[in-house]
Amino acid sequence: MATSISDTLLQKIETRAARAGVIGLGYVGLPLAMAVARSGFAVTGFDIDPSKMVALDARRSYIDAVSDTALAAEIDAGRFEATTDFAGLAACDVIIICVPTPLTKHRDPDLSFVEATSRSIARHLRPGQLVVLESTTYPGTTDDIVKVILEGTGLKSGADFFVGFSPEREDPGNQHYHTATIPKVVAGDGPEALALMKAFYGAAVSTVVPVSSNATAEAVKLTENIFRSVNIALVNELKTVYAAMGIDVWEVIEAAKTKPFGYMPFYPGPGLGGHCIPIDPFYLTWKSREYELPTRFIELAGEINSAMPRYVVGKLAEALDIRAGKALSRSRVLVLGLAYKKNVADIRESPSLRLIEIIEERGGRADYHDPFVAEIPPTREHQALKGRRSVALTPDAVSGYDAVLVATDHESVDYAAIAKRAALIIDTRNVFNRLGLSTDHVIKA
Repeated sequence: MATSISDTLLQKIETRAARAGVIGLGYVGLPLAMAVARSGFAVTGFDIDPSKMVALDARRSYIDAVSDTALAAEIDAGRFEATTDFAGLAACDVIIICVPTPLTKHRDPDLSFVEATSRSIARHLRPGQLVVLESTTYPGTTDDIVKVILEGTGLKSGADFFVGFSPEREDPGNQHYHTATIPKVVAGDGPEALALMKAFYGAAVSTVVPVSSNATAEAVKLTENIFRSVNIALVNELKTVYAAMGIDVWEVIEAAKTKPFGYMPFYPGPGLGGHCIPIDPFYLTWKSREYELPTRFIELAGEINSAMPRYVVGKLAEALDIRAGKALSRSRVLVLGLAYKKNVADIRESPSLRLIEIIEERGGRADYHDPFVAEIPPTREHQALKGRRSVALTPDAVSGYDAVLVATDHESVDYAAIAKRAALIIDTRNVFNRLGLSTDHVIKA
């Protein structure tokens, strides 16, 4: 019976007769839905946000990685549609979960979105479906939570339906790779599920990398992000130590990376941002407690990176005092860049939000300029900043601030004009030195 069901679904996938459902049309889900649709599958996108439906119905993309033209092409070809009605899951042969997995205030995993989505799928589950989790999480989530919720229907994984995990690998703003060209790690609950995962993702992406279990695939994603978190923390710590010694950490890194082996450059900054690196490592630290094993490197890296915004504001206050004879509490500061990385509009977990809060906690006034973010949208952790708008970056405006704090080095900004008009510049990205604009009023932090 199991072989018959899996063979039938495999044939539907191979002939592109299968319909795919993507739940969560955000930075991961919408680009994935487009890649799957371009490969020939009919795709239904599901989301609980009505405003996304309004945009999609108007053929307007709200994700940088998906152009309006690309979106319209798939809609007009009849390969993509979107809805808030989850009853449509019953018609989907492959269902992919791309929902948020944030942390609680105590840095514990918040799997409420995964659990709620799994229950929604369970209400419409039928034999012959493949259910895939792409949301980043700790090893064991797919089998211990998603599979268990689905089996609560009386249907059995590997016999009636199939479960797999494939970690997302989106990189907003990356011009060299996109969803279809980034190798895709896949795993399944049993050999039939893995075969279905390889066939489905193999149709949509250039390279598929199968691993032995869902837990292994979940660990792959955590390992990738922990690697980056720990190494960024290392250079952030080196930045503070070398600064005390009068050594420029960016110069050190540029020289070190000329070594053709045994070294990979990472760069310091004002803190970590994005949907992965500040959050995902703590999924493993939480899970490791079950095994009574410490994760010292991961937790220390988190502490170092989390401390960077306060370190930067400390450097700002010191520079204002020494160079301008003015207290931060009586100063106006322009934070340059709200997004967590350059040339994108993504502000998730952006350290710029924390920088603004800390400056104002210390009595200063902070505005921001970002060519990609006109207004601060609602956020879970920074609700008081909602609605603030980007100020125009005119010469007179720049001259009116006591300091400009560069948090994100967007390439479209006229740094030469800022160097000319700003009274004091705190540069957390080394952008002025890179552009040959360093002067004595540019302070690296």
